[in-house]
Amino acid sequence: MISDIIAITSSGENMGAALEVARRTAAYGDLVPKNALHLRLLAEEMMGLMRSIAGEVKGKFWIEADDDDYRLHLKVDAALSKEKRQELLAASTSGKNEATRSFMGKLRDFIFRDVDDEIAAYDKNLLGRGVASDDAKPVTDWEWSLTRYHDTLATMKKENPEAAEAWDELEKSVVNNVADEVKISIKGFEAEMTIIKKLA
Repeated sequence: MISDIIAITSSGENMGAALEVARRTAAYGDLVPKNALHLRLLAEEMMGLMRSIAGEVKGKFWIEADDDDYRLHLKVDAALSKEKRQELLAASTSGKNEATRSFMGKLRDFIFRDVDDEIAAYDKNLLGRGVASDDAKPVTDWEWSLTRYHDTLATMKKENPEAAEAWDELEKSVVNNVADEVKISIKGFEAEMTIIKKLA
């Protein structure tokens, strides 16, 4: 089953409708209250990521359900104007926006990167973005997985202070504690986040 596809914006348009999709999907799947809450929490986290984006960014939200497997999708145009990207970077580096220091905030900043920027700043966030081996230029098509990120931090956290800090942020994340997996794929400037959760 695939839910209705809801067009949303970073200014909040149709986010209530997106959460209603999560409620209806839970009802259709006859989920117990705890599982219905988990589905809504994951949808809220996606909406929170959208709200934290500077400027007017358009996206689409939908849920796929196959037996007990639920996949929440958020697809956005990751191309921002230079001015809006600078707003994001300013908030990230100033320390005034707490969201940028959270796990989801880092994912947001990572999705809305400038493909012409040097990769080093993102490597410091240990988010695992691909780098071409010859000239260290950013790769525009890539995939990211929460499982791989989790495993990487687990092996590095004892010896790397940045990894230890990232591990602490991850442990506090609702998405990390509720979801079974998170995948992000980027092709050019189109980004899609998929949150996967088994709800028996």
